[in-house]
Amino acid sequence: MKKKYTIRDIAELAGVSKGTVDRVIHNRGKVSKKALERITKLLTEIDYEPNLIARNLKNNKVYDICVLMPDPEVDPYWSPCTDGIKNAIIELKAFGVNILTVLFNPQCTKSFLNENENIQIMLPDAVVLVPLFNKESLFVLEKYEELGIIVSTFNNRINSATINKFVGQDLFQSGRIAAKLLYGLRKSEGDFVIIHIDEKYKNAIHMQEKEKGFKSFFDESLKFKNKILTCKLKHPNFESQFNLFLNEHKYLTGIFVTTSKVYQVAEIIKNRTQHNISIVGYDLLPENVAHLKEGTIDFLIHQNPKQQAYLALKYLVDFLLFEKEIPNELLLPIDIINSENVEPFMGN
Repeated sequence: MKKKYTIRDIAELAGVSKGTVDRVIHNRGKVSKKALERITKLLTEIDYEPNLIARNLKNNKVYDICVLMPDPEVDPYWSPCTDGIKNAIIELKAFGVNILTVLFNPQCTKSFLNENENIQIMLPDAVVLVPLFNKESLFVLEKYEELGIIVSTFNNRINSATINKFVGQDLFQSGRIAAKLLYGLRKSEGDFVIIHIDEKYKNAIHMQEKEKGFKSFFDESLKFKNKILTCKLKHPNFESQFNLFLNEHKYLTGIFVTTSKVYQVAEIIKNRTQHNISIVGYDLLPENVAHLKEGTIDFLIHQNPKQQAYLALKYLVDFLLFEKEIPNELLLPIDIINSENVEPFMGN
């Protein structure tokens, strides 16, 4: 087993005082060039690893971390994230870490900007956030960079020159998977439609990536000769808009919904005579699972928001406490859920 060296051991081996070794290890105070070279060489030879936990506790360093995420009361998709954050807090309660969760309205860019401004006033050591709105996210990330605040992101990828730490899924690939699922479900010739619900498409990179992935699958298929349509629906006129779209497109055989609100589409399809339409969407909301078990929805792609939030926070804390590098990108598996395998995923 690897020997655990104390500061006293290192001081005796280097022929210097414990105080000199302490100053070198913690990079504080003046040390002669000769002593510095001797200690540094010795530390390299013995592969010395300081007890970072003890160091933080001794220095009474308390790290403040803010988690900025959409309000689950507005969009239930985000509810599992709060569980992931709670799990991380429980694991880390013995260390000097304060974790504050801040919520913004996912339907309001002003709310997102205001909450980011409030966080920046607090000057935390680090921030974990969901860059839901692309334009506004790029703006706030530049401000965090100026303030020297470490930032990691989850769920939504952002193309930022300053921030590149991301935990989530390959959304382009999940779009391709949705396309392959619908293609395999097709019972007859007909068109497919990509449906976006309640978000501004031009400012929603996650929707764009899923759509690009979906279309790329059929761009490479020589057998598919039908149309790939797109439809953007918003409340409060969601139902009337969608029924109008269905009346105008009688030859639909597949629907791909790019958000967790797929149940809203399934409910309308269920009550129409067009029962030959296959549906693929996202996430294990209770309403989605109910339609999955009934057979109205054929497949759900599980994005595991709980694990995304947990890992984004855990990696950030590991960096602050233990100086472990945060991976630039951590892509979680893309789970394909149907009525037969849904139960083991519920509650996880």
